[in-house]
Amino acid sequence: MGQDWGRLVEAYISTRTFRERVFHDTSGAGTTGIDDDYAQAYFAEVGAEIMGAGMFGLHDHPNDADWRGWWGEEPPFRVPVFVLTHTARPSIEMAGGTTFHFVSASPREALDRATDAAGGKDVRIGGGPSTVREYLTAGLIDQLHVGITPILLGRGIRLWDDLRGLETDYSVTSETAPSGTIHITFRR
Repeated sequence: MGQDWGRLVEAYISTRTFRERVFHDTSGAGTTGIDDDYAQAYFAEVGAEIMGAGMFGLHDHPNDADWRGWWGEEPPFRVPVFVLTHTARPSIEMAGGTTFHFVSASPREALDRATDAAGGKDVRIGGGPSTVREYLTAGLIDQLHVGITPILLGRGIRLWDDLRGLETDYSVTSETAPSGTIHITFRR
């Protein structure tokens, strides 16, 4: 996650929604407003999620058969999560309704499986950037929210590589939160 991870996600983890959903803090503490509106939208109407092996942590724990992800025993997803990987693993059922399924499949095949599991709700392509870019390249994303934090990292995986002109297929809106985070939404 790198030395700047905390700075990168500071506005998001400070929200009331994140504190409640991830830290199980029901005190009402946390920021509200634009950043919290996007945090709420992150979880709304989602019936399944797709993420890459790196987001789950398999790249950092490749030989740990007991690795269960970054989120502890009750991950915040509360839906079936399909982890794209080349390494077969049995599914992991977690508290709160999250089940991690490890799949070696094309983006379309994984999306079809997740769509079936979502029961009519949305499928979120959660990340990381390589996975999101793969789905954007395949034309399989209807709505994309990107939060841009005003810090300079200098390295990392770049979301926009080889996606020149992507915006022509979308209606694009943006708004800036008091935190300085710029929220950009692409909608087909």
